[in-house]
Amino acid sequence: PSYGGTDDDEVGNMSAFIQYTLQGLAAGGFYAVSALGLAVIFGVLGVVNFSHGAVYMLGAVLSAVLLAEFNVNFWLALVLVPIIMFGFGVLMERALVRWLLQLDPLYNFLLTFGLTLVLVEAVKQRYGVSGLPYQTPPGLGGQVTIGSVSLPTYAIFACLFAVAVCAGVGLLLTRTRIGMIVRAATENPERTRALGINVGRWVTPVFGFGIALAGLAGVLAAPSRAITAEMGSNFIIILFAVVVIGGLGSILGAVVAGFLVGLVEAYGVAYAPAYAQIVIFILMALVVLVRPAGLFGREEIA
Repeated sequence: PSYGGTDDDEVGNMSAFIQYTLQGLAAGGFYAVSALGLAVIFGVLGVVNFSHGAVYMLGAVLSAVLLAEFNVNFWLALVLVPIIMFGFGVLMERALVRWLLQLDPLYNFLLTFGLTLVLVEAVKQRYGVSGLPYQTPPGLGGQVTIGSVSLPTYAIFACLFAVAVCAGVGLLLTRTRIGMIVRAATENPERTRALGINVGRWVTPVFGFGIALAGLAGVLAAPSRAITAEMGSNFIIILFAVVVIGGLGSILGAVVAGFLVGLVEAYGVAYAPAYAQIVIFILMALVVLVRPAGLFGREEIA
C-alpha cells in the first residue's frame, strides 16, 4: 500500500528548518553586531557596559522618530543613527565613565545600570509604553521563494547586512594601523602600553564606536521587532550570555557566539518554546564549565 504525504512532510520539515535557521541568523546578526561593540569596550576599558541594551533600544527608537518626524528613511537611518550614537557614546565616556575607570569595575557596571534605568524611563515618558510603528523598508517586504522554501526578504537582508558589518569591522581591525592598535589594546592592553602605545587616547573613540554598533543593531532590528522602551531589557541579558560564550573581550568570539546564540534561540522557539530562553543559558553554563574563558577567550595565567 502507498501512504501519501511522507515526502511532503519531509519537504515541509526541511523548509521549516531552513526558515528557522534564517530567522536565527538574522537575530544572531543583532547579537553579533552589538556584542562586537561590547567586546571592544570591555577589552580596551575593562568596562562591562550594562547600558548596551538601552543603547540598542535608543537606536531603534531614534530610527522610528527620524522617520515619523523628519521623513528619514531606513537606508539613511543606517548611516545617521550610528553617527549620532557615536556622539552619544563619546559624551557618555567623557562625562561619566572615565571618572570611574581607576576604581573597581563594579562602579562602572552600576553607573551603566543606572543610566539604563534613566534612558528607559525617559523613553517611556516621551513615547509611552505601547511602542512606535516602523514599516518594513520598500523593496524588503514580502517573501523570497527558493524551490519549496519561502523566506522573509527582510530576514535575508538583515542576516547579510550583519555579516557584512562584522566582516567590515574585522577588516578595519586587522588591515589598518588604527585597527591593529585597537585590537592589540582590546586583547592585551598592558602589553600594548609596554610597547609605548598610548592606549588612553583610544579610550573615547573606542567607547563611541562600541555604542555606535549597538545603535546600528537597533536600527537593523526596528523593522522586525516591537520598538518599545523595554526592548533592550531581555536583549542585554542574552547579550551577556553571548559575550560569556564567545569570551569576554574576544572580537571573533563575540561574532561567532552572536550567530550561534541566535540559532539556538530560533531552534528553541520552534521546537521547544517553553525552554527557548533556558537553552541559551544551558549552553553558556556548558561552555563555562568546559572552557571558563569562553570559546575564544584567553585563559588567565597565574
